[in-house]
Amino acid sequence: MQKRTISDLLSKDFVSSEVDIKGWVRTFRANRFIALNDGSTLNNIQCVVDFENFDETLLKRITTGAAIHIKGELVESQGKGQSVEIQVKELKVLGDSDPETYPIQPKKHSFEFLRENAHLRTRTNTFSAVMRLRSSLSYAIHKYFNENGFYYVHTPIITGSDAEGAGEMFRVTNLDAQKPPLNEAGHVDYSKDFFGKETNLTVSGQLEAETYAMSLGKVYTFGPTFRAENSNTSRHLAEFWMIEPEVAFMDLAGNMDLAEDFMKFVLKYILKNNREDLEFLDKRLQDEDKAKPQAERNEMTLIEKLNFVTDNNFKRVSYTEAIDILRDSTPNKKKKFKYPIKDWGTDLQSEHERFLVEKHFKCPVILFDYPANIKAFYMRLNDDGKTVRAMDILFPGIGEIVGGAQREERLEVLKQRMAAINIPEEDLWWYLDLRKFGTAIHAGFGLGFERLVMFATGMSNIRDVIPFPRTPQNAEF
Repeated sequence: MQKRTISDLLSKDFVSSEVDIKGWVRTFRANRFIALNDGSTLNNIQCVVDFENFDETLLKRITTGAAIHIKGELVESQGKGQSVEIQVKELKVLGDSDPETYPIQPKKHSFEFLRENAHLRTRTNTFSAVMRLRSSLSYAIHKYFNENGFYYVHTPIITGSDAEGAGEMFRVTNLDAQKPPLNEAGHVDYSKDFFGKETNLTVSGQLEAETYAMSLGKVYTFGPTFRAENSNTSRHLAEFWMIEPEVAFMDLAGNMDLAEDFMKFVLKYILKNNREDLEFLDKRLQDEDKAKPQAERNEMTLIEKLNFVTDNNFKRVSYTEAIDILRDSTPNKKKKFKYPIKDWGTDLQSEHERFLVEKHFKCPVILFDYPANIKAFYMRLNDDGKTVRAMDILFPGIGEIVGGAQREERLEVLKQRMAAINIPEEDLWWYLDLRKFGTAIHAGFGLGFERLVMFATGMSNIRDVIPFPRTPQNAEF
């Protein structure tokens, strides 16, 4: 007898066949009907027990959360709510679940409560749908790069450099926390540390990926990154995953082409392969919206937002043009923006980015040529000396989702940019070497994976799209 998943059985392809299935009990009612789920689908399968043929002691152990093994015949259902059901012939309890203490009862739970029980929250429909989508997006990312000639590079998690220059990094050390060795100046002597220098958890694999792009041509990283930013907002995590492609001989225009094609590919993939989960999450959001005042409701449903991205060409607009549009906009003139747009050089906020996408252009937007002083040192300086060849992709409902740039390939210019923000050349000697030995234009971008999963699932808190969130004062599980 071949074992199938519940997803397989619900397809009706196995009606009238003997089936063997294992899963977790969602509900057991009337001492007869078991709703069983094995994680392969949002939907449960109904298993019908003839209680007269089973020991009463065994039936009492069929409680919400219990793991059970069922053998029986798959038949077309006579009742409402399901197309097929299993007529149970054999039943075994693999793992009991105490109904008095099991946290995930068949009722509505708050997301805050479920975060406190993150080890069990995927037993709910919402989180099982979110995590299946996360898995599919991850697969689609690797599929896209593999099909387009990219090589997957594992960049270091422990690093001696700060790619962002922000300084918000987690230190890695095995020095005695109570009595660390000190140098003559009375500071911690990191030459005595495990790596012989001060090291941290990485905030980005970009710089290392650039080194591989300059020999393999097209590479990408997809791995964990860390930011010691003491922020408890719904958009920040201390540990998150980043996708970072880097391509040799590619300029800013090519970078924008790549990013747009990539984003459309991964979203089309889930629209095709995860329809059931998307429709469930879409309905959840619409039901949530009904309880809100009209002004706070989403203008597009979840699936409409995904199609908005996949079906529209991304509008390319310079930062300077965007500032002019925003400065002259009705919300700015009527002081409706929380952060009014006044001068060129202002760093755009999410409200500005969303206005451009949702109200002005009504399509995804790529902003490019940002002021140099609000972007990273490694971005290619334009001939005007004021802007860099940076680009950000803006999506509805979320604002900026992708950030990238053509990289600075000129050695002297890069040295000047590093000196301006006090990055010692000796810390990045290997990065400068790329500009000494066969330098060439190259470009890439970064996409925070959790930001993508939020957009694709409609979840409003980043803690709800990663299995075990790491945030200030929280490293549970």
